[in-house]
Amino acid sequence: MVTKAELQRLRALREKKHRETAGLFVVEGEKVVAELLAAGFSFAEVYATPAWAGARTHALTADEMARASHFPTPSSVLAVGQISRRPLAPGALDRGLTLVLDGVQDAGNVGTLLRLADWFAFDRVVLSPDCADLFHQKVINASMGSFARVQAHTADLAGVLGSTSVPILGCDLAGDDVHTLPSLPDAVVVIGSEGRGLSPAVAARVTRRVTIPRLGGAESLNAALAAAIVCDNLRRAQGLSARNR
Repeated sequence: MVTKAELQRLRALREKKHRETAGLFVVEGEKVVAELLAAGFSFAEVYATPAWAGARTHALTADEMARASHFPTPSSVLAVGQISRRPLAPGALDRGLTLVLDGVQDAGNVGTLLRLADWFAFDRVVLSPDCADLFHQKVINASMGSFARVQAHTADLAGVLGSTSVPILGCDLAGDDVHTLPSLPDAVVVIGSEGRGLSPAVAARVTRRVTIPRLGGAESLNAALAAAIVCDNLRRAQGLSARNR
């Protein structure tokens, strides 16, 4: 039997302040819950109606799910996970490839960027504190199962970028052509916010600005799309270098 108070608690977790207080977050939807379970993510609780074919810890009626749901149209399953934040180890950015998000506030973009980091096998993602909350429902949904596979950290970017010796590539309209990137086994790629681009403190740490040549009249590219092109060229340069050895 699920109580009214428990249903209200689940609904309250859509707000960041309640997530932080409880140390819990919610993932809702058949596809995303199944993807996270398949990726090995362990949920603390799984609430589901009889329409959900997977395992559950709490059975809900369709009416109870409607009261707990974060969506206008409830799904058949709602899972609760524990918030766990991984500290960024000193010197971590000196090894491998890192995707840094500088003030990316659109939750869908943050989720897609996690998915991109997973696709291109980046070693980690580092978010500035003013990015969309990593445990926001839209971030997790947009990341698909990548939320469970990518090492994601939140940190003061100026501090961590100031202590690394690897190239720091900042996406900027006035930068060098991204197609001229050399092979970089260790590097940081920084994506700025959708509205203002790179913050001044982070821009001061960038060692090379890169841009995607514009052939048409569009003013700019979506942050996630721009990141995909830069990451692809970085990996392509590595592949060309390996084949030429």
